[in-house]
Amino acid sequence: MNKGSAVRAVRWSLAGVIIGGGLWLFARSVRDVPGVHRVPFDSWYGNWRAVLIATGLFTLFLLGFSRPRHRMEWKNAGLYTAFLISLFTEMFGIPLTIYLLAPLLGVPPWAFGMNESHLWAFALDRLGLVPLHLGVYLVMVVSVSLIAAGVSLLAVGWATVYRGQTLVTDGIYRYLRHPQYLGLILIVLAFNIQWPTLPTLLMAPVLIIMYVRLARREDEELATIFGEAFLGYAARTPAFIPRGRRRLGPPVGEAPAELSSDEMV
Repeated sequence: MNKGSAVRAVRWSLAGVIIGGGLWLFARSVRDVPGVHRVPFDSWYGNWRAVLIATGLFTLFLLGFSRPRHRMEWKNAGLYTAFLISLFTEMFGIPLTIYLLAPLLGVPPWAFGMNESHLWAFALDRLGLVPLHLGVYLVMVVSVSLIAAGVSLLAVGWATVYRGQTLVTDGIYRYLRHPQYLGLILIVLAFNIQWPTLPTLLMAPVLIIMYVRLARREDEELATIFGEAFLGYAARTPAFIPRGRRRLGPPVGEAPAELSSDEMV
């Protein structure tokens, strides 16, 4: 096995581990019995070890698999990191959103245990639409499925792309021009379904707009570099939302492909 094949095998092995982990989390969420996890306020919050571990793992994953290089990419990664810090600080440490929300609802903050802190589930329960335990089950299944899809898109996009000067149009890039950016957007949406907070709800649209703008900028750069080859590829391949089955043109360039809409040298 030559060096290129070995690197490719390692990359796809890591991607397989990520995808397997996402599928395992999704299956575990589906199998969970609604209502069995009831943790009171005092026992759930103030867990700074969980804050550090969760923030560290997701930040390393973000930087390792999205690999920002240009100034705009680092700017997006910085805001994404701020999103993660804010999210996990409120999820496990100090629930600032709940401290602000509780007086408006006429309840004490400590009425929000782990289940109640899933605010969309809490809202459904307060409106009489879905009991709290079923609401928690619903938001967990939906959010974990989106997280699993998001991390899988990041991992597959990362494993498909290799350093070089060839336009990538095979693999996942036959169906999407920006699978990694779509993965990052899905993770943002997922966490705002699972554990919404005021800061993350405010940052979510900003992050989404920034990644859409970054995708457009990279499309312009690729069009400048590859000309008609990229324009033809872009005409038949959507940026973020997969189309139904259709006839796709042959990949441009030879495998292994090296440069994509999500990763440029």
